[in-house]
Amino acid sequence: MASSAVISVGPESNLTRYLQQIRKFPLLTPQEELDLAHRWRDHEDTAAAHKLVTSHLRLVAKIAMGYRGYGLPVSELISEGNIGMMQAVRRFDPDRGFRLATYAMWWIRAAMQEYILHSWSLVKMGTTAAQKKLFFNLRRLKGQMQAIDDGDLKPEQVDKIATTLGVPEQDVISMNQRLSSPDHSLNAPLRADSEGEWQDWLVDDNENQEVTFGEAEEFSGRKALLSEALKTLNDRERHILSERRLKDEPATLEELSHQYNVSRERVRQIEARAFEKVQKAMAAEVELRRREAQGRPLK
Repeated sequence: MASSAVISVGPESNLTRYLQQIRKFPLLTPQEELDLAHRWRDHEDTAAAHKLVTSHLRLVAKIAMGYRGYGLPVSELISEGNIGMMQAVRRFDPDRGFRLATYAMWWIRAAMQEYILHSWSLVKMGTTAAQKKLFFNLRRLKGQMQAIDDGDLKPEQVDKIATTLGVPEQDVISMNQRLSSPDHSLNAPLRADSEGEWQDWLVDDNENQEVTFGEAEEFSGRKALLSEALKTLNDRERHILSERRLKDEPATLEELSHQYNVSRERVRQIEARAFEKVQKAMAAEVELRRREAQGRPLK
């Protein structure tokens, strides 16, 4: 079923004429609708599908009017809704026993809501089902509380909305702030007589590159010092120290005592002595490098 089967709606100036045109399409009786749906499903009769779609264009327009509060052109909402209507006809099963309008309303609303979510703001407003529900119900609930023109919501209002919609309170606060503030370009000047832009005041949450580089250099240097210091140990000392001090999950004294057939106290002594030797070797190497850097003679 091609999209050309539906008359198109033009700019807002032609919306009135479009609404007049779609009133010319007759409404269907339940039996007429059933017969047309069977002709489309069983025989892919495009003429039948066309009648099913055009007879429900008034339903699409009515639903679109309910989304006028989002500031988007009604004509575009209707166009998106018409696509949803065609999707509904394509998937409609007449043998389930309910009317096409009942089934199509879901497809029409889904198409319009998806368009609103992608067009209302440059910033992605919601991706999960809970976020979408919050986006499309927050204005209604604020209206019931007579808080539609308020900025930040009161704690009791946030609690009531979160409870009603089954979403976290922080999501309510965040969505309300985003809906209350229009998009602004980061390249907009701070003042008319200023060359500075808003993006110049953004705080970079990443770590300072110089600090990061310095820490990486220091870590690399310490690692090289440790590697050289370990060479001063014999094989048993190096292995015990590595197992006890350099592993994410250190070996126990019991495990190493069995491996070397010595007491746990003996393993502890070897570990302590090896650690002391490594410390002295690293300190000596640091002192050597410091003296070399200063150009002082070695004793």
